[in-house]
Amino acid sequence: MRTRVVVLGAGFGGLELTTILSDALGDDIDTVLIDKSDTFVFGFAKLDVMFGRRTAAQVRHPYRHIVKPGVRFLQTAVRSIDPSARRVATDAGTFDADVLVVALGADYDVAATPGLSEGGHEFYSVAGAFALRDVLPRFERGAALIGVCGKSFKCPPAPSETALLLHDYLTARGRREATEISLVMPFGTPIPPSPDTSRAILAAFAERGIGFVKDNLVRALDPARKVAMLSEGTEMPYELFLGIPVHRVPAVVVESGLAADPYGWVPVNKKTLETSFPGVYAVGDVNGVGTPKAGVFAEGAARVVAAAIIAQLRGGPSPEPYAGRGSCYVEFGHAQVGRVDVDFLSGPKPTGTFQEPSEALVAEKVLFGSSRLQRWFGPAAST
Repeated sequence: MRTRVVVLGAGFGGLELTTILSDALGDDIDTVLIDKSDTFVFGFAKLDVMFGRRTAAQVRHPYRHIVKPGVRFLQTAVRSIDPSARRVATDAGTFDADVLVVALGADYDVAATPGLSEGGHEFYSVAGAFALRDVLPRFERGAALIGVCGKSFKCPPAPSETALLLHDYLTARGRREATEISLVMPFGTPIPPSPDTSRAILAAFAERGIGFVKDNLVRALDPARKVAMLSEGTEMPYELFLGIPVHRVPAVVVESGLAADPYGWVPVNKKTLETSFPGVYAVGDVNGVGTPKAGVFAEGAARVVAAAIIAQLRGGPSPEPYAGRGSCYVEFGHAQVGRVDVDFLSGPKPTGTFQEPSEALVAEKVLFGSSRLQRWFGPAAST
């Protein structure tokens, strides 16, 4: 019988892992890729839709287009995970795995921030970001507050990018002088591992009159008074609130025992991404390996796990340990993009280097997206 690999979640990690296995092993392996959604959307594409640069249809990539030897995609919900037995129950049936890879990402706990659902807008989910495309044109004057509600969140540059893109958006509409923009972040700088990136972002904020409130979280909103309550005890008024909701471990993962609680990310071996259960791996946002919750790090982790599976089946050497390195593109507005390259695991502390914003990096970011779509969905796919 063929070895069966069951992959839960078709984000960066799941798509990269199944692509590598298919390329290397083809029909010699039975890979089942499961996701509750029918389409893939890049995280950065949510901002494109939110600010009217692209339509929702343009950034949705249907999983039905995946046609790869040895890979089956199933759109269904995962109901339970038994990591000891490597058994997964879904609405489409139960699957027993020789190797189980959990790549279910992080869920959003909007209710953890009182008043957020009634008095603000979250823009981290696909639905939330897409809905803001119709909300932003109605914002004419007053304070726009972009607020992080939890210490651990996806794509650390995204809140800063949102502030800079909102500046451009309001300027183009002739409303910037009638508005204020502020960002509340739980860090002392926008990108702590890279001082050069942080300095560049803060300089861009200063040039555009964007406020930066450091070392704070938004704990609650009071929709009646239209104020945000910060973790330090102060309040900030707002007319428009754009929130990064508290992130949590998916409930089905907590119930499986892979995670201790809703806010305790799945422990893994930092070198191999294997959990405490043999043959069960956790890649991407769901794990607690110590890298940022961003697609490029999930992709790197998936390569390590794929190499381990291939080595196990073919008897080759063990793969190199997970390096915890990745590059993130940073939208600076004014049609320019910068890049930060970060190394989280090889040294005593995380380090990062910065490439100044340029039009060349705009093109490089486009290539980053298109190259992955072609790998994961086939040559006809494009951004």
